[in-house]
Amino acid sequence: MSAGAVCSGLFLLGMDLTVLNVAIPELQSALGSSAGQTQWIVDAYALVLGGLVLTAGGVTDRIGRRRAFLAGLVTCVFASVAGALAAVPWQLILARGAMGAGASLIMPATLSLLTTLFPERELRRRAIALWAAVGGVGGALGPVIGGWLVSHHSWRAVFWLNVPFTAAVIVLTLLVVPAPPPARTEPVDLPGTVLSATGLLALVWAIIEGPARGWTSTPVLAVSAVGAGLLASFGVWLRRAPAAMLPRHVLRRAVTVPAAALAMMSFAMFGALFVISLYLQGVLDCTPWEAGVRTLPLPGALIVGAGLAAPLTVRLTHRSVMVSGLLVTAGSFVLLSRTTAESGYPYLALVQIVAGLGAGLTAAAGTAAVMESVGEPYAGVGSAVNDASRQVGATLGVAVQGSVLATVYRDRISDALSHAGLGGLPSAARDGVVAAARAGRQATPAVRHQLLAAATDAFVAGLTRTAWVAAVVVVAGAVAVWRGLPRLPAVPASPRSERCAAQSSAP
Repeated sequence: MSAGAVCSGLFLLGMDLTVLNVAIPELQSALGSSAGQTQWIVDAYALVLGGLVLTAGGVTDRIGRRRAFLAGLVTCVFASVAGALAAVPWQLILARGAMGAGASLIMPATLSLLTTLFPERELRRRAIALWAAVGGVGGALGPVIGGWLVSHHSWRAVFWLNVPFTAAVIVLTLLVVPAPPPARTEPVDLPGTVLSATGLLALVWAIIEGPARGWTSTPVLAVSAVGAGLLASFGVWLRRAPAAMLPRHVLRRAVTVPAAALAMMSFAMFGALFVISLYLQGVLDCTPWEAGVRTLPLPGALIVGAGLAAPLTVRLTHRSVMVSGLLVTAGSFVLLSRTTAESGYPYLALVQIVAGLGAGLTAAAGTAAVMESVGEPYAGVGSAVNDASRQVGATLGVAVQGSVLATVYRDRISDALSHAGLGGLPSAARDGVVAAARAGRQATPAVRHQLLAAATDAFVAGLTRTAWVAAVVVVAGAVAVWRGLPRLPAVPASPRSERCAAQSSAP
């Protein structure tokens, strides 16, 4: 019961990352937001979450993990109400940022609570497998839930949904989740907190803005340099601080290698989910709701993969299971690279099943490797390292793969339309395959056929390129794990963990 309560908070977090995407057209029309404002309504959540999660992990270990979890949930309730009542774009941007701040407390608190509540190694691995599955399912179901709410109510329902759901999680947490004492008693590392938070915020901002402003634009390069400098200063500070936010043992290979591999997996998977959604709507002509439903094979397979990871790591090693999962995931992108306009949905469902199985194995085994290496007293900050790497990887994956797709698409469709004598079509047709499909509905049948054929060909060319980029990144992650991840010794439970486990099992 306690694991269910904790993982429900993570489901909320994953859902909030993606639920708003399908509501953008109606939201933009209702609020009159510009393209830039609309982009930040979506991105404010990811920016604040990615920038603050590392800091939040250190705070979680010091103030108590249940307290941090509840504080994050309460923050999300008030921010959701503010978002539902927003009348102008800037109010919604602030609300989404506040939701990201709440999520930055929820994410490390959930995983560190599970580590405390389940000190026995095999039970902990099963709980972590559940955690990995629930987070992925929440993100994958976000577009499905959002599509249904927008179709039957309005974009504001996306925010109102959070209120009763989060309130129920708060009540359940107070009833069944014990409150372990703070795992660390030293004061908060303020210089490290400021350096890590500002450095990550700058880095995530540059990743988000790179595709729109240009990766070589002055603002993106300048902010990237500032972020890199701040994070480098943070690294120097960690070597000198008497009570550093990230102790040195948290930064050894047993932690950093699986965390980096999880970032690479997130890079590939979140970028692929973005591209697959566009394929469903632009090539297969699905509505947002239909497209969301047709992505369900991915979370279904992810649950199966995560469930297999726990027993496999008992018989094998984290390294073997992670490498296997990453190679299976890479294979799914090889399949995706062979997608054509005639492939149809069954082929795409197969790609999702293979990708979900590989991602589930990798996420569960990699997260268990990180948490077993840091030890229970540092579970909050260990969870934050795990979460920050995945969040940055996911943001970078959508940005890079979206940029590659857009570049290939624009080049191919511009050439095709010029050769067909259709260069005078609205520029919106060059913005993407979904925009081209909308433009085609307003054209004559002959022009519509040529436009859709050109747009589909250009999109498939871009999809092929992005799939190979994702496959190469995932294979690189597999190589890094095989060469760099040592065998992990058993981490004995601390007396505090045993007491908390006894409390959680008490009637």
